[in-house]
Amino acid sequence: MSSRVSSLRFAALAFLFVTSGAAHAQSEPPSQWGLGATVGQERQPYRDFDHKAQLLPLILFENRWVRVAGPSADLSLVRGTGWAAGLRLRYAGEGYEADDSPALQGMAERKAGVWLGGSARWDLPWLTISGEVLGDAANDSQGLRASLGAERRINAGGGIDVTPRLVAHHLDRKYVEYYYGVTAAEAHAARPAYAGSSTTNLEAGLRIGYTLAPRQRLSLDVSSTRLGSGIKDSPLVDRSRQDSARISYLYLF
Repeated sequence: MSSRVSSLRFAALAFLFVTSGAAHAQSEPPSQWGLGATVGQERQPYRDFDHKAQLLPLILFENRWVRVAGPSADLSLVRGTGWAAGLRLRYAGEGYEADDSPALQGMAERKAGVWLGGSARWDLPWLTISGEVLGDAANDSQGLRASLGAERRINAGGGIDVTPRLVAHHLDRKYVEYYYGVTAAEAHAARPAYAGSSTTNLEAGLRIGYTLAPRQRLSLDVSSTRLGSGIKDSPLVDRSRQDSARISYLYLF
């Protein structure tokens, strides 16, 4: 039920983003729509976690002011030559239920996150820099997360492009305490209480895109994230990094 509520909150906020940008878009070129699917797996750092591949729909809507792509929605508020800043809404499939791992038995559910805040992007001749500061819109964790990253898109020819990236993710104490902490009521001899502390994760990723046809796009995205000490020190965690891989197909209308 909680995941459904979070999804409904995200859908409602995304609708507000799209409609609030409609007035800006009336004098702009036609919007672009896309529809597809993505399948992937992310290895959570929790002990003995049940890692399952997920198949999810992929929806794209984009114009000069609004962009909805998968779990994120952006509303551009100000822009200049090579830069833009605005609001961002993001749904993140974080959290767990007690039956996701034997090590989580007796733990209260941690809900998936709906995050809202500001974002900015700078397009340099040889690099794109982006940043965001987001707060918990659903107020489950009352946490704050911030990211700063850089990527470069390289045209490899033959309809193939390669985009390596480096991103630093800073997570405040409330975020870490909610997703990786152990309360006194949840603690036992093999799982001591843990409050956590703010921490920074470092991500290295690579996205490979391939144009199948003028309106069809295939991509592979892989990443590895080195976890900060605030997460690695949790008794719920037995990994020092978090890896993910996903393949996506998108048809542009």
